[in-house]
Parts: sequence; C-alpha cells; structure tokens
Amino acid sequence: MRAKWRMPHPATMFLILTMAVVFLSWIFNVYDLSVLHPETGKEIYVQSLLSPEGIRWWLRHVVTNFTGFAPLGMVMIAMFGIGVAQHSGFIDACIRLVARRGTHSGLIITSVIVLGILSNVVGDAGYIILLPIAAALFHSAGLHPVGGIITAYVSVACGYSANVVMSTLDPLLAATTQEAADQAFVSSGQMGPLCNYYFFAASVFLLVPVIYAITRHHLLPLLGTYAGEIRFGGYKQLSRKERRAMQIALLACLLYVLLILGATFSSWGILRGVNGSLMRSPFIMGILFLLSFGIGLTGMVFGFVSGRYRSDGDVIEGLTYPMKLLGVYFVIAFFASQMFACLEYSQLDKCVAIMGADMLASLRMDSMWILILFILFVAVVNLFMVSATAKWAFMAFIFVPVLSRMGISPETAQCAFRIGDSATNAITPFMFYMPLVLTYMQQYDRKSTYGSLLKYTWRYSVCILFAWILLFILWHSVGLPLGL
Repeated sequence: MRAKWRMPHPATMFLILTMAVVFLSWIFNVYDLSVLHPETGKEIYVQSLLSPEGIRWWLRHVVTNFTGFAPLGMVMIAMFGIGVAQHSGFIDACIRLVARRGTHSGLIITSVIVLGILSNVVGDAGYIILLPIAAALFHSAGLHPVGGIITAYVSVACGYSANVVMSTLDPLLAATTQEAADQAFVSSGQMGPLCNYYFFAASVFLLVPVIYAITRHHLLPLLGTYAGEIRFGGYKQLSRKERRAMQIALLACLLYVLLILGATFSSWGILRGVNGSLMRSPFIMGILFLLSFGIGLTGMVFGFVSGRYRSDGDVIEGLTYPMKLLGVYFVIAFFASQMFACLEYSQLDKCVAIMGADMLASLRMDSMWILILFILFVAVVNLFMVSATAKWAFMAFIFVPVLSRMGISPETAQCAFRIGDSATNAITPFMFYMPLVLTYMQQYDRKSTYGSLLKYTWRYSVCILFAWILLFILWHSVGLPLGL
C-alpha cells in the first residue's frame, strides 16, 4: 500500500523554500536577469547565492539573519506579558467569566473577527497577542481552538487595510503615492493619510460577515470537535477572592491605560514625536511593549491579590511560562529567517515583481479592467513579496503615472493596490508571522503544517478578494469619494 503523502514540518518547509530561492537565484543570475527600478532608474540584478560572494555573504550573516529577524524580538516581548497573564490565572479567570455568563458562540466569533480587523491600528500586534487569546475564547464556547487561531489570523492578515480609524500603514503608503505623483507631474492635490478612509471603513462591514460565514459554515465543521490534550481551567464560577482580584487587576489596567494616553495625547505628551505627531513616535514604535507590559502588569496584580503569587520568583516563573512554546518557534523561525534573508539578498522578488508590473502596465484596456487586473496582479505578487511598503515603493512609480493617463487618480490606484495586498496575506508562505501561526497551531494539533493552514485559509482569501473587488467596482461606478 502506498504511503500517504504529507506536508513536511514547518521548519523543513522553510528549508526547502530557502533551497528553492538559492537555486532560482543561480538560474536567473546565469541568464543575467535584470530590471530598472522605476524610481531611481538603477539597474537591479539577481544575485546568485551559489556564487563565491553569495556563499561568503551567507556565512557572514547566518547568525545576524536569525537575530535580526524582525518578528523574533516582537514575539518574545509579547510572550512575556501573555505568559504572566496566563500563569497567574488572569486569562483563565476571564474565560471562566465569559463562560459563566453563557456568551453565545456567535458573539465570540464576531468579537475575534472585529478585534483582528481593527488590530492594524497598533501595527502587527494582532498576530502575536490576539491568536492565543482567540484559541482560549473559542474553546470556552465549545469550539475548536485551532478555529480561533485561524479566524483571528485571517482577520488580522486579510483585513490589514480595513479599519474605522487610521492605521500605521495609511501615512506610509500615502507618502509614497504623493512622491510618485509628484515625480510623474500628476496632479493629485495633497495626498493625505485618510485618502482611502471611507472605502476601507466601509470594508470593515463587508469583511466581518464574509469571515463569519466562512468560519461558521466551513472552518468549524471541517475542524470538528477538539479532542486534544490541552484543556483550559474549567468553567466553574469565580470565587469571591478571584472576583476581588479581577476588579483590582482591571482597575490597575485602567490606570495604566490612562497613564499611557495621558503621556501620549496630553500637553505633556512625552510619548509623541519631537514634532508633535504620532508618526515614528515612541508610542507607535513601542506599542507592542506597552501592550505586553500592560497585560503582564494586569496579570501580576491579579496573581498577588488572588494569592497565586507570593514573591517575585513567581512572577519570573510566569515570564518563563511560554518558553516551551517558543522553543518550537525558535527552530521554525531560524529556517524562516534564512529564507527571508536569502530572498532579500538575491533581489529575486523585486526583479520578478517589476517585470510583471511592466508587462501589466503595457496593456491597453478599459480603465476598470486594468484596475481589476492590477488588484489580481498585486494579490499574486503578495504571495512571495509580502511587505506592503516595499511593494508600493516601486509599484507606485510604475502604476500611478500609467493609470493617471487613463483618468484614474493616484488615490484610486493606491486603494486598488491595498485590496490585492491584503486579500492573500493569509495564504502566502512568505508571511513574516507564518512561523508563529504554525507554532500556535501545533500547540493544539502536532500534525499542523503549512498544507493544513492553506487548506483552512484559501477559501477566506478567495472570497474576500472577490467580495472586495465587487465593492470596489460598485464604489468606483457610483463615483463615491474614497476618503478625505
């Protein structure tokens, strides 16, 4: 009997992807693949990782590739706070409080989706903090915890452009769009961070029911009933001491939030930037630490008041609580970091993406069809080049001038780009937080691989992309303003 084919372990998958990048960089280097950067006019060559210089580069940077892997430090910082909150019993108490009140599973699913979509206001924190909490919330409602991880992940990843408030990405993309328009002498007025606000605020009310329907009718039936070893702490009512500890912990959390808000938005404002703005301010740059510290502080207060903690040693034990989970993550992240570094060094992603963008820009079609093809093109490019700012840094200088000659404004081009850039985030193996997502999944199902994640998420990406394109066509046809 033939053995059933299975996907490799996530760490092995990233090793295979690294080998593929190395091989392709050698092939394209042999054939002298090169493109012109649309902004600088500089010629970009594919650099072979099998050349003497490529081998020397890798040996010099193999350690810093890992230690400099952006999500690594962020995950560790966030896990400290989550570890204390979980070890002290605070998260378990919150789950028991929710379960005691008999919250409907539909409300829990909707809450996770909304929090995931809105989490981009604090950057990438949703990937790290929300996923384990969503697993616990789903379990409290009798749902599969992996379903919580998938739902939260899809909401954060595919809904990364949608929000009812300005996110950290809005001003960055708008600045690039303005620069591309100025360089091409395209009249665009003054591009602001909220130039797409109306459309993406409305998108929240589109994505929530789409994600909810797929989760309820496809994901949860596919996962079935959870029969794993990990169990949360029962659903008995909180004792009087635990209720008191909960009240004091939440009070401490409220005081902490007020302190941070005061230090950011008051006239004192030491957490604002030197020019008074929030862009690149200590508040935005340190938001993940501030969140983790707040969660850890709340958990620590709960632990001491409830009697679970009696000394600083107990707190330190809580800080080390997630290290077993992170052990698996470190192994996966090592191979993932080498793959991302090799891809960046080879410049393979930039060359292929710019070649495809040039080909698409050369097409002569109706403006709406060009916009739809542009969205689909960005969605495909996003499968191997996930950074929105990096993609738009060269795509803006190609498509803003081309689309403007068809009567399409720069803010419309940026809006179309953001749809394609977000929709396929959940299915690309090159997502920076993919190692963490797989680690969370393996905590509840050791057989979880990228293949199983793709099986759960592809329907979300396809449906969200299709629904978003329909909304974009309707919005464009009616002539509604995209933003402020």
